[in-house]
Order: sequence, then structure tokens, then C-alpha cells
Amino acid sequence: MATLSVYGIKQCDTVRKTLRWLDAEGIEYQFYDFRQAGFSRETLESWLQSTSIELLLNRRSTSWRNLSDVDKQNPDPEHLKTLLLDNPTLVKRPVFVVDGAVIGPGFTADVQATLEQHK
Repeated sequence: MATLSVYGIKQCDTVRKTLRWLDAEGIEYQFYDFRQAGFSRETLESWLQSTSIELLLNRRSTSWRNLSDVDKQNPDPEHLKTLLLDNPTLVKRPVFVVDGAVIGPGFTADVQATLEQHK
């Protein structure tokens, strides 16, 4: 069975819904709360091997709205990576990692179908 890691924020409604669903489906996972622990540049770089920074970046979040216009208008990938590392709540959640590859982010029907294969 593949190793499933779930990254998110414990207080996030979508993350709570996701964790309840995983438990109900009997899918084993390891949860990482990145509001408390953050995540490393190495982790972010590994996620970017299988997804884009645009998919990871939650431009609808309160955290995004609270950024300066200068930060929001800078499209440089290195700048965006720094924003994500400095403000983990900018990451669209949850992020699922199965054997090193990102699924999602977010908890969509497609993600659910993929996760069901990892029971």
C-alpha cells in the first residue's frame, strides 16, 4: 500500500471534512499541520515536481488578500515560493502526497477517486 501524507491546517473546514472522509473510508494517512509546523523549502520543491505553484497558491484566501499589492503582483516563481514558505496559509489545502507525488491540491471528486485506489 502507498504511503499517504496529508498537509493542511487542522482548523480548515475542508481539511476536517477530508480527514473525516479518510477515516470513514479506512484510508491510512499521516497528517501534517503546516500552520503549526510549517514546511521546508525541500518539501515545497518536491511538491513542485508534480504540481505547479499556481495550483498550490490559494489566491482566494484571506492570507492572500492581506498581502501587499507589491507581493500579489510579483509573478516571479522564487518570490511565490518565498510567500508560500513564509505564509503557509497561502497553500490551497489539503495537499495530498502519495509516494512523493502530489495529488490535488484540494478535495475534489477526482482527488477522492484517486485516494480510494489507495485503500
